[in-house]
Amino acid sequence: MNQSLWRWRLGSAGIALLTAIPLAVILSSLGQIDLSLWQHLGDIVLPTLLANTAILLTGVGIGVLLLGVPLAWLTAVHDFPGRRFFSWALMLPLAMPAYVLAFAMVGLLDFTGPLQTWLRTLADGPVVFPPIRSTGGVIIVMSLSLYPYVYLLARNAFATQGRRALEAAASLGLSPWQGFWRVALPMARPWIIGGLSLALMETLADFGTVSVFNFDTFTTAIYKAWFSFFSLPAAAQLASLLVIGVFGLVWLEQRARGRRAYVQRQPAPLPRTPLHGKRAWLATTGAGLVLLLAFGVPFAQLLVWALSVMETDLDARYFGFVGNTLLLALLTAGLVTTLALLLAYAQRRDASLPTRLAVRLATLGYAVPGTVLAVGVFVPVAWLDNQLLNHLPWLAGQTAIFKGTLAVMLLALAARFAAVGFSPVDSALARIPKSQEESARLLGMRGLPLLRRVYLPQLRGGLLTALLMVLVDTMKEMPITLMTRPFGWDTLAVRVFEMTSEGQWDRAALPSVAIVLTGLIPVLLLARETRS
Repeated sequence: MNQSLWRWRLGSAGIALLTAIPLAVILSSLGQIDLSLWQHLGDIVLPTLLANTAILLTGVGIGVLLLGVPLAWLTAVHDFPGRRFFSWALMLPLAMPAYVLAFAMVGLLDFTGPLQTWLRTLADGPVVFPPIRSTGGVIIVMSLSLYPYVYLLARNAFATQGRRALEAAASLGLSPWQGFWRVALPMARPWIIGGLSLALMETLADFGTVSVFNFDTFTTAIYKAWFSFFSLPAAAQLASLLVIGVFGLVWLEQRARGRRAYVQRQPAPLPRTPLHGKRAWLATTGAGLVLLLAFGVPFAQLLVWALSVMETDLDARYFGFVGNTLLLALLTAGLVTTLALLLAYAQRRDASLPTRLAVRLATLGYAVPGTVLAVGVFVPVAWLDNQLLNHLPWLAGQTAIFKGTLAVMLLALAARFAAVGFSPVDSALARIPKSQEESARLLGMRGLPLLRRVYLPQLRGGLLTALLMVLVDTMKEMPITLMTRPFGWDTLAVRVFEMTSEGQWDRAALPSVAIVLTGLIPVLLLARETRS
């Protein structure tokens, strides 16, 4: 093997350590079990955490399927009033973080919220209203927030299946409903499972939404163990159980997908079936109701709250919140995009098993909850700080070197979002013929000049997409920023957490509107790609 391939292999392995070290640290905590701690956890905490997590995963899984698959089928194969609008507008909830949707719905529907207050005034007395702060409430809110993952992938699957399979089903005497259940749905199964697995991973990783509902899961328990009980070992060992759960979810997804693939070469365009009368009205009403509940009504409520406090709350501090958020997002996006380019090019140059494993490990962080990565990065950094402070006399008097710095945040965020940056860069790189590189090498071009003059001009679109997606995801990320930030260093997401923790929904709306408006950028770009 030549020296160049070794450099790329070692480089990809080094990047993979970003994810490998935090996960190894978390899993190693299982070898240092404190029996008294685990007896307490087993008697009091674990049964509740396991039950709540299982109920939440089951409920959200059913919810996103019941919303995403029918909406995907309606907009992909039927024609009804508003279809063109709904086909892209149903992706808008992706722009609103689940924790923002959660506090908007709680503030709107709670006992003291505007809806129940208006109903009591109208009835001139008490009214019976289902409590929003309940297990059913958190499941409904998270299903409304996460159904676009299933909707987007299922819609693409249905739209690209072609009409021949459905025509064959009809020729065998199957009704349209039977054709959907027995032909179209099984063919779309890998995409639906992919969307479902993304939604379930987001549910498992969620911190902000369950905090708003005071619904205890592993992510909230990890945060409380660290910041309320000041027990980093307990946080690490709880995180290790969550990592095992994540790996189990990934394994189940791979098993569920199986090895089956459904491919129709040169599929004939799928003609849309017009809906008339009551069916058309029901389709438009159903899609409109989901969009209103998942985005329209909560965003309108956010705007009302934000305008009500803007005069008193919008002060010089917000320049700090916005500046910190943009600084962190730009640094993370730049770092992740650079690492993604190196990983994608390393995999292109050297497709050996070690390199492919390194790339897989480096992009695994997106499946790992932010609370886990925060603990996994903090522990080795704290150990390194202690070693340096104990052995370097000129550092005497200092309490920390790396702890509580931007470097720790960037490491955790880079591990979390490496997959987000890698996917568009790798896809763009795959479109460039290898013959171009071979021709350039014949002309004596090597190394960075080859990358700069041959690849970068053709990768601008993929790099820009990666940069934008990581930037927006970083702005929305809450647990990593909250748990690893320097003291007093607040971002928009941290401000939302602080205000919602105190029940000040109106003051939390102002930073939330900024986050949602920023999140609309990649969603609208994605919608344009889908329409084209």
